[in-house]
Amino acid sequence: MVTKLKIPSAAKAKKYFQDKMAFTTGPVELERMVTQGQPVHIVDVRSAEDYAEGHIPGAVNLPKDQWTDAKIVKTRLRKDRINVVYCYSHVCHLARRRPSGSQAKATL
Repeated sequence: MVTKLKIPSAAKAKKYFQDKMAFTTGPVELERMVTQGQPVHIVDVRSAEDYAEGHIPGAVNLPKDQWTDAKIVKTRLRKDRINVVYCYSHVCHLARRRPSGSQAKATL
């Protein structure tokens, strides 16, 4: 029995990871962006209760249950800044999904 694998080209793999990194950042990069005064808008997608217990200073709360309400999403996301989305941990799947229509960076 022979298994054939289709291996994508190196160029496609490189583009995939470049695109992924264009919308992925981490806490060190976020701190640098804020310190340097870059136009970032921090969005916490955890539950309202967890946000109330503590969050990154200046972050706004946009829990997943509000993502389908276009009016709320419009008031919480900014078009003139990079929206950096974060949630519970560095492996947060909510931040990766981000509110529809947003050009947000995901903090992983």
